[in-house]
Amino acid sequence: IESGSIMFLLLSTESAGLAVLPFLLKTLFDPYFGQDCSYIFRAIKLGIRLQKYKKKNPFYSILDCFLDTVKKQPNKTFMHFEGTSHSYIEVDKQSNKVARALKTHANLKEGDTVALFMGNEPSYAWIWLGLAKLGCATALLNFNIRSKSLLHCFSCCGAKVIIAAAELKEAVEEVLPTLKQQGISVYLLSEECSVEGINPLSEHITQASDTPLSADLRANITSKSPALYIYTSGTTGLPKAALVTQERVWTASFIQAVSGVTSEDVFYINLPLYHSAGFLIGLAGAIERGITVVLRRKFSASQFWEDCRKHHVTVMQYIGETMRYLCNTPMDHKVRIAIGNGVRSDIWREFLNRFGDVAVRELYAATEGNIGFINYTSKIGVVGRVNFLHRRLFPYTLIKFDIEKEEPVRNSKGLCIQAMKGEAGLLVGKITKRSPFVGYAGNDQQTEKKRLRDVLQKGDLYFNTGDLLRIDEQNFVQFQDRVGDTFRWKGENVATTEVADILTMVDCIEEANVYGVKVEGHEGRIGMAAVKVEEGKEFDGASTFSQVASYLPAYARPRFIRIQTSFEMTGTFKMKKVTLVEEGFNPAVVQDPLFFLDPAKKTYVPLTEEIYSSINTREIKL
Repeated sequence: IESGSIMFLLLSTESAGLAVLPFLLKTLFDPYFGQDCSYIFRAIKLGIRLQKYKKKNPFYSILDCFLDTVKKQPNKTFMHFEGTSHSYIEVDKQSNKVARALKTHANLKEGDTVALFMGNEPSYAWIWLGLAKLGCATALLNFNIRSKSLLHCFSCCGAKVIIAAAELKEAVEEVLPTLKQQGISVYLLSEECSVEGINPLSEHITQASDTPLSADLRANITSKSPALYIYTSGTTGLPKAALVTQERVWTASFIQAVSGVTSEDVFYINLPLYHSAGFLIGLAGAIERGITVVLRRKFSASQFWEDCRKHHVTVMQYIGETMRYLCNTPMDHKVRIAIGNGVRSDIWREFLNRFGDVAVRELYAATEGNIGFINYTSKIGVVGRVNFLHRRLFPYTLIKFDIEKEEPVRNSKGLCIQAMKGEAGLLVGKITKRSPFVGYAGNDQQTEKKRLRDVLQKGDLYFNTGDLLRIDEQNFVQFQDRVGDTFRWKGENVATTEVADILTMVDCIEEANVYGVKVEGHEGRIGMAAVKVEEGKEFDGASTFSQVASYLPAYARPRFIRIQTSFEMTGTFKMKKVTLVEEGFNPAVVQDPLFFLDPAKKTYVPLTEEIYSSINTREIKL
């Protein structure tokens, strides 16, 4: 998921009765007809619920759903975490204390935005719920980001307060002078802090009352009000803040329901809560279902099945890479549903062979997008299926795309050309009232870049997903690849421009062209950079390692460096990448000097045939 990312199609009920009839007639003899019908009617029921919530005054939010669940089942376990358990009523009371402490000491009020900078732990849930009780939106910051990226992410969402975990104090201190200049209030989840300008928050929470807060504090919240800001990497080189409305939280939370999750299930979250997958599908989805969550700080293949066995987990999340790791650790389990994205067909097949009849719900979506798919069938290797009703209510198409020019192919009239069945094409979703594209907070330029005009007719407007998909003869949808300046590695999106900017700060590097390359046996693409060395200087592997290690999270650091004397450019002076991507990092193919990032030696070392072979045989782990 973009990156990690999630927006799920929700079938509206408008004209549903008339729309369903031709669909049923057309697909009567389709072998997947029954599964199509089951999915559609389940989605329509969810659509009716959402319409009802939107018409309520005040708006019925996911927070209200949580509060109703607290009344119905106060003592049911909401979350297991590292040997502790927290019931729904305990989480509710703790969120009341958070809300009261922040209302008193941070002067928060309805409409404010607060940035949350922390890893997976139970307090993530009750801090978010506490902020929601005050009518505040929450910006979910990636705890791996530092320095320039951290400041950028914080500022673009318009937050006036940042709440950070105690273990991230040094990262906050690094940008504290700038935060002070901007008048930002900084709070640390700690009993005390000696750093001037950082306010300890834990004691205030402990001393606050846990009595319920008045709903009047959030009386003006509507379905269109900002609920979250979730960050997605892109062509800007810095993360973009996708604005997630209250309505969008609901639609994403319904993914569990449409996947067949019931109130009796136990859901395992080991993906980061700053991701759409972990937060919206996992946490918000659990609240919508009223179920128990097993939360883990981070994914651990060695502990995964033990956790599942211990807590009787029935629903798991995955990204392609994690499912591959799990195939090496067989264990008895009760898992019946797996929800995620990015798994290769061979790993998918191996997973089912090892672990039995698990319903794998592979999906395609983007946090900010207006079109999504989910594979509700047993078909391996697909992200969903085309059906008449979905396409009518949420118009989309695949259009021909020129990989070399990185732009849609247009005809003599200036309109895009639809891809043929079986042909890979750029997925675009029509921007309508029912399927809007809200855009990125504080970044009108990047919002406009995602809008594609004059697609099928003059004046129309579509959302450009930036992804290539194909639709086969059976109407199954298959994900093909990403386009543009973003690739995906270890479940994270990597923006090539940001990595290039970091590399060119190294004293010996004049220019950098960053791209992702395939590695045998791995999902996604790993980072590689072609660099031009400053005249009269030599490539310095140690200083380059120090630079990327200091400013980039591990998944974004280029593992391979290719030294070039000049770059091939397009007619519009863009660096060409197609040939570089095709040639990869094979020293037998690439004549230029190649280097490999060696974490143990803390430098880039020459990439030898021996190292190349060890990577392919997985003796060297990436």
